[in-house]
Amino acid sequence: MGDLFPDLGPEAPVISGIAHDRSEALATVRGVPNEPGMAAKVFTELAIAGVNVDMIVQASSSAGTADISFTVPESTVRQVQDVLLDKHEELGYRSFDVDVNVGKVAVVGVGMKTHSGLAAKFFTALSEKAINVLMISTSEIRIAALVPLDQLDDAVRALHTAYGLDADHIEAVVYGGTGR
Repeated sequence: MGDLFPDLGPEAPVISGIAHDRSEALATVRGVPNEPGMAAKVFTELAIAGVNVDMIVQASSSAGTADISFTVPESTVRQVQDVLLDKHEELGYRSFDVDVNVGKVAVVGVGMKTHSGLAAKFFTALSEKAINVLMISTSEIRIAALVPLDQLDDAVRALHTAYGLDADHIEAVVYGGTGR
């Protein structure tokens, strides 16, 4: 792991940057039968159509169905709609909708894997600006949230401030290399 995530010592920033993407779309397939293999069927059909899926959330209901939400590049919305309409009978879902008025914001940093409280800071910063989180995705070095597109810029600014990245002078940190 040292080569992938080198120990940069105590002076290295925990959060090294904020990223955002305005070209996301949120698709939700509602009322899918809640049984093994349904998510596989949905995502296999999208894969066959060449659609790249990013964030995924499945929520089950007591009625024996589930809603599957996922993000895709906005440029593939037509393909997603075509696949879902074409495969409606096979997938057995009740309805679907697509929202292109969303954006993704993320904080990134190698220090995240060894510091607690970073998710709390992320969601507190958004909450204090009344920014609604639609979907969450995490990894060892990233926390990402889908937010309404009209709140994306405010989300980026709030996170920059929360993590101290809007200072007058910020040094770039290069991970996995010499930085030269």
